[in-house]
Amino acid sequence: MQSKLLLVTPPFTQLNTAYPATAYLKGFLEEKGVSVEHFDLSIELFTEIFKGEFLNELFKEAEELGNFNFPEVWKRKQKYIDCVETVIAFLQKNDLESAHVILQADFLPKGHRLSKVNNAIAWKAGDIGIIDKAKHHGTLFIEEIGDFIQANVDEFFAFTKYAEQIATASCSFNQLDEFLHYQPTLIEDRMLDLMEEKYNQEQPTLVCFTIPFPGNLFAALRCAQYLKQIAPKTKIALGGGYCNTELRSLEDPRIFEWVDFITLDDGEGPLLNLSKFTQGEIGVEDLERTYILEKGRVVYKNKFPNTIFHHKDLPAPNYQGLPYDKYVSFLDIVNPMHRMWTDDRWNKLTISHGCYWKQCTFCDVNLDYIATYQNTTAYALVDKIERIIADTGITGFHFVDEAAPPKMCRSLALKLLERNVKITWWTNIRFEKTFTAELCELMAKSGCIAVTGGLEVASDRLLSKMKKGVDIAQVTRVTNNFSQFNIMVHAYLMYGFPTENEQETIDSLEVVKQLFQKNCIQSAYWHQFTTTVHSPVGKNPDEFGIKIIGPTFEGFAQNDLYHEDPLGADHRKYTEGLNKALHAFMNNVGYDKDMQHWFDFPVPKTTHPKDMIEGFLKEGMKKTVAVG
Repeated sequence: MQSKLLLVTPPFTQLNTAYPATAYLKGFLEEKGVSVEHFDLSIELFTEIFKGEFLNELFKEAEELGNFNFPEVWKRKQKYIDCVETVIAFLQKNDLESAHVILQADFLPKGHRLSKVNNAIAWKAGDIGIIDKAKHHGTLFIEEIGDFIQANVDEFFAFTKYAEQIATASCSFNQLDEFLHYQPTLIEDRMLDLMEEKYNQEQPTLVCFTIPFPGNLFAALRCAQYLKQIAPKTKIALGGGYCNTELRSLEDPRIFEWVDFITLDDGEGPLLNLSKFTQGEIGVEDLERTYILEKGRVVYKNKFPNTIFHHKDLPAPNYQGLPYDKYVSFLDIVNPMHRMWTDDRWNKLTISHGCYWKQCTFCDVNLDYIATYQNTTAYALVDKIERIIADTGITGFHFVDEAAPPKMCRSLALKLLERNVKITWWTNIRFEKTFTAELCELMAKSGCIAVTGGLEVASDRLLSKMKKGVDIAQVTRVTNNFSQFNIMVHAYLMYGFPTENEQETIDSLEVVKQLFQKNCIQSAYWHQFTTTVHSPVGKNPDEFGIKIIGPTFEGFAQNDLYHEDPLGADHRKYTEGLNKALHAFMNNVGYDKDMQHWFDFPVPKTTHPKDMIEGFLKEGMKKTVAVG
């Protein structure tokens, strides 16, 4: 029997553009002669929920349950029902005519978010400003409905995840198993209807769910459970980032009540073999990086040596068939860099596979997606870019590398200019000193508008302990190089790294403040450090002065670890103050406040001089002049 694969992105993943996993696999498998379709169940379900008819059902369900949270929404429920499809259509098209409608004084109901809208925002002049303002108001309106759904109808609902709280750090399968035996919610019922419609249309022999994040797992399992009821002979596979990090020690067989295969690491080889296996062309011993159930036990099948499909030899991702007219542009945060994750359509592509540095001690450097570094040529990369533009009609590219190599950024920029391929692009980098002003200028000419990179804890002691390979002075000069050529910079920030003390946390905040002040960075995000089982810190906690205290592995997921840090500060209490300060800096205010202003408990004064970043910039200019 001819094998046909259906690749599914489960709710809720990304709503403004297509998540790339299924497109990568579709491009590869079709080149190998496999029949493949893909289905973005995430955006399909989202657009079904935000329709007047379904919203009316949600209000009825809330009333039957006796849940009346968010009274402002309840009072204006008919207004929400009447407006929702107009708002969604605008967020999909971003047209000026609809923007004017949405901004009419009496059009949108003023709920708990819109009633507090910041009227001091300086919107751009002309049509762009009108569209952005309407986009912001429309986003707040949709978020009000989302708040209502989560509080009154389905506690699992969120815009880019579903039931994440069940899957996060789920060392045991018990809770997932329990909830899978509950009746589906109203939203899950609609999801299953959509899944059944697509299944009946395609009649696949193998349905494959990508699970990038914990917030995709439960929805995928709910769909798998349903498919086993309506089509018990159809085989089901799981793969993706969650499986690759969390399920590497899988022992519990209960998940195989609903799935047949779970694959690890890059999906090309495992899925090609699963396609052959389901056709009877190969035996079970020829499967690669795949968990199956044998005689009630979880068994890992991994033919050695593996078939290697090198990054340079892979075809372009195939985005054909995904519903680009349905993706929505959200604008909840006006910061021009920060909004790029939720606004506009982006073709996602990787310049290189893995990380060329792979030394950071907090990172999962032992896993394939980091450890296996493979490059390609600029010529091949631009060929893929042109193919994707032809498929999607979109000229914006987000290169989702672990860290795009500076040499490849240069080669890509030169090739784009040489072939006159006009795109807008952004990517993730390390703040390498090789990102000189000259290279940044070249990247800008080729269409680069932004970069993201890890500053982490802005402390030279801790950066060394992390093996980041950079110091604050270098980060300052590199970020300034980008900003000088209008390439926006987003910094990933971390607090709570092992042995980090209170003074270092406050000093890090001072560094961040000065980087914003000097326009070296335009956006940033704090996250609290978490030890993972695959990182050098997790594998050697004694070397980092911490003690692992759990959780106990119970046969299912294993990744995040709990630790005690006897030498470090009480990191959790800094969360609110750090975020409050960062929000101010991203809005270009708050620079005159001392560190104590952001916290409701005593903190030390910074030990850094107020002109530290300026000093690094002047020192860099002197070096440049000397070299020149």
